[in-house]
Amino acid sequence: MTEILGKYADFEGLREQAISLRRQGLSRRQIRDLIQVDNNDILNRLLDGEPAPDWTKRPNAKDDLRAKARELRLQGLTYDQIQLELGCSKSSISLWVRELPKPPKRTREEASTIGKRGWEATNQRREIERERTKRAATEAVGTLTDRELFLAGVTLYWAEGGKDKWYDRRESLKFINSDPNVIKLYLRWLDLLEVPRERLRLSVSIHESADVPAAEQFWAEVAGVAPFAFNKATLKRHNPKTVRKNTGDAYRGCLSIYVTKSADLYRRMEGAWYGIVGASLASDPENRT
Repeated sequence: MTEILGKYADFEGLREQAISLRRQGLSRRQIRDLIQVDNNDILNRLLDGEPAPDWTKRPNAKDDLRAKARELRLQGLTYDQIQLELGCSKSSISLWVRELPKPPKRTREEASTIGKRGWEATNQRREIERERTKRAATEAVGTLTDRELFLAGVTLYWAEGGKDKWYDRRESLKFINSDPNVIKLYLRWLDLLEVPRERLRLSVSIHESADVPAAEQFWAEVAGVAPFAFNKATLKRHNPKTVRKNTGDAYRGCLSIYVTKSADLYRRMEGAWYGIVGASLASDPENRT
């Protein structure tokens, strides 16, 4: 400490130099280098009370929003109304305008209407962001190699397809799903495995209260086959006490796809799945010996 005080014994002279340089528009770093002050506490004391030049101030992306929020508050707008207008959070608005006078109280109906509009605006922004994120992720995938498609199909089948059990040997490919895109990917995987469409047995599984012919027509278009190629539909008995959401014209049930003479394909699929698991564990440093 004695050494530091000795080095800066002419404190007032240094302060005069520092303030003069500051008023010329120099930054703290430039001042420090010119007067050879390498102690930040001393530099702070030398520049105490002297504002920084505008060019050294870091721009704040929310300065414009803050100014606009204050303007709207002075016009008598509430937090909800300002949020609806600017799209920023109420917590930020509160920090920006809390010392300004409050607007007159609203009726309950006015408050409800404004709150609803604000919530709708928030949901709209979230939906835009949701779609932007999904679109970017979609574009990031790019094209698939045959190997990538094979591994994707193996993983899909192991998650959704019928599997062999030690107590119930069923070594064959049997797949059922209600998502058209999942069905399309599975069929593309079967194409990669060179499974001809003649070996496929398709059928619809659906509630008996639904429009079965319309569902078969829908799945026929998804699978690229004629509706008469379908086996008899599997109908689920309707229970009037059950409240179901999968109703209406959009309800198409599930498409079941069975591949005949597919024991060898099933074994390849299962073996590949265990290969994926083994490779993923081998790539984990914690599992390496």
